[in-house]
Amino acid sequence: MNVRRLPARLLDAALIGASLADAWAHIEIEEHAAMACALLAALALALRRRLPLTTFVFTLPTAMVSDAVFATLAALYTLSSLSRHRILLAGCALAYAITDFLPWPWSSLEAADLAETSSLVHLTYTLAVSVAPVFLGQLVQARRELSLRLSEISEAREHERLLTAQSVLAKERAQLAREMHDVVSHQVSLIAVQAGALQVGSRDPETRKAAATIRRLSVQTLDELRHMVSVLRASGSRPTELTPQPSIADLQQLVGGSGIEAELETDLPEDLPPSIQRAVYRSVQEALTNVRKHAPGATARVYIHHRDGALHTTVINTAPTRPALPLPSAHHGLAGLRQRAELLGGTIAAECTVDGGYKLHVELPMQHRPPPAGAAAPREP
Repeated sequence: MNVRRLPARLLDAALIGASLADAWAHIEIEEHAAMACALLAALALALRRRLPLTTFVFTLPTAMVSDAVFATLAALYTLSSLSRHRILLAGCALAYAITDFLPWPWSSLEAADLAETSSLVHLTYTLAVSVAPVFLGQLVQARRELSLRLSEISEAREHERLLTAQSVLAKERAQLAREMHDVVSHQVSLIAVQAGALQVGSRDPETRKAAATIRRLSVQTLDELRHMVSVLRASGSRPTELTPQPSIADLQQLVGGSGIEAELETDLPEDLPPSIQRAVYRSVQEALTNVRKHAPGATARVYIHHRDGALHTTVINTAPTRPALPLPSAHHGLAGLRQRAELLGGTIAAECTVDGGYKLHVELPMQHRPPPAGAAAPREP
């Protein structure tokens, strides 16, 4: 059994019990003075952590008047494991050696006895016994301090690793910001300019309407890109949202500006948590984006209702009326929505309908539940 893992009170009780057993074995009942000193020494061990020097002083008399020295050695070890005063420790060890070596009462000591070989052997043994708990206590103290130093070094290395990772991340963010500004923003600006020219120069109303939609979406994308570039260039110096976060109030504008024929039906309360509102908005946004990309000419219906303590968001689109254009896609949209729903304690289901359309259903609890262990925060799709 590892002594260091024992509860402090249990260890103190064990030491007191061992000290009483040592007194029982070495002191006769008739020796009232010695028995009183032994009892005082045993009870003093309860104070050994808070008052180690006082405890040692209280245990010293029992070593002077009897052979019950366990309590004194335990007190000396505790003092050595808690004190850095080497002179004090040497003095305490010497005091124990003297009291244990000299007979009691001291008046019975004869000078000739000190010259005997047995006395010299006894003196050597007593000095060794007094030094042993001091060395052991100092060793335990050094080991404890070494563990603390190693812990501090580990924390410093972990902090340095985090700083290095943040530095690398800051460089990557800065590079990404440059690429977005120099390439993406430039190309979206050209799209907006060309769409504006087409809107002004075309005589076809449908063409002008489509060009106006393209120009409006391009300008909106440019605003969001500028905000993201400023966030990336901040290099994480302060917490900043990528964009002003949407809410339930923005759903009508989202559906109306989606570029497809869509209907919105909702009966949501106004006091939904912001995280739930963002999840609903992003779900509808992703669904309508997929309709535009993969089902040209289709119509969509958006239903958002709450029942049984849960929020149900359903987006259903009809079959496409014309072939879809091949557009680049990383297929991360639905995966991001599923991750967001799981973080909020909800579920997501997507399936084809019998008429060739598509259905997306997201169920979220009205009260946010903690995410599962190990789940990561979702990225904005």
